[in-house]
Amino acid sequence: MKKALITGGTVFVSRYAAEYYVKKEYEVYVLNRNSRVQPEGVILIEADRHNLGNQLRDDHFDVVFDITAYDAEDVDCLLDALGSYGDYILISSSAVYPEYGPQPFCENTQLGENKFWGKYGTGKIEAEQALIRRNPDAYILRPPYLYGPMNNVYREAFVFECARKNRPFYLPQEGQMKLQFFYIDDLCRFMDILLEQKPKQHIFNVGNRETISVHDWVSLCYKIAGKDVEFVNVSGNIEQRNYFSFYNYEYCLNVKAQEEMMPETTVLEDGLEESFRWYLGHSDAVNSKPFIQYIDTHLN
Repeated sequence: MKKALITGGTVFVSRYAAEYYVKKEYEVYVLNRNSRVQPEGVILIEADRHNLGNQLRDDHFDVVFDITAYDAEDVDCLLDALGSYGDYILISSSAVYPEYGPQPFCENTQLGENKFWGKYGTGKIEAEQALIRRNPDAYILRPPYLYGPMNNVYREAFVFECARKNRPFYLPQEGQMKLQFFYIDDLCRFMDILLEQKPKQHIFNVGNRETISVHDWVSLCYKIAGKDVEFVNVSGNIEQRNYFSFYNYEYCLNVKAQEEMMPETTVLEDGLEESFRWYLGHSDAVNSKPFIQYIDTHLN
């Protein structure tokens, strides 16, 4: 039985990964402060990653999935505390690419501050650099927008909520802005492939090859919820993030290296259907934002 350490383990990506690897019969340890309900089948290490002392020193982990590192300090604190370990996979972000860079972004694109993501993106750059300095054999994954069951971010959940309430959907401009997604289960499958194949490349963009317009994505979410969508187009200088889940920022990742190792990804409609099924039973787990209130107050 392989032994895995997952940082976090209680919210979206880290929780899904914890349950995924429990099902694959790993011995899964989760590192968190025990402020939320833990996944079934895991072993809890209750601690703050910045104050681990010797709690990890005597353990060996076959793989470390670092899903909650947001800056260099996060990475350094964990590496300082670890005893021995095998593979290390860091979940970074497409936010490391500056918005003005040439697209689609490739893994060797110059990194820099992205005005839409700000400190989140620069922190991820610092986390990557800290890891590469100390473990050049580690793997780094840069996903676009992740979606799927357990997603507590108010993205597809917002559209599902509007659909279930039979609301018209307020669409930025004509809805032609493109989005790129990656299904959470595909992320875990790709990590499996990394662990099995041990490629020489260590930094990967990951995501669906296809992008989708905001108009078509919203339409698909309404369809999955069993509703027809009526659009209201919002034009002018109204800040998009006041009433919609995404920044007014279109980008695309080049995922050819991922495709060579994992040619097939989950069809977006299939992944959204799984998301909807989860949402129906867990809407209270989503971090809602006041989009609907803003729409009713300012756009009606």
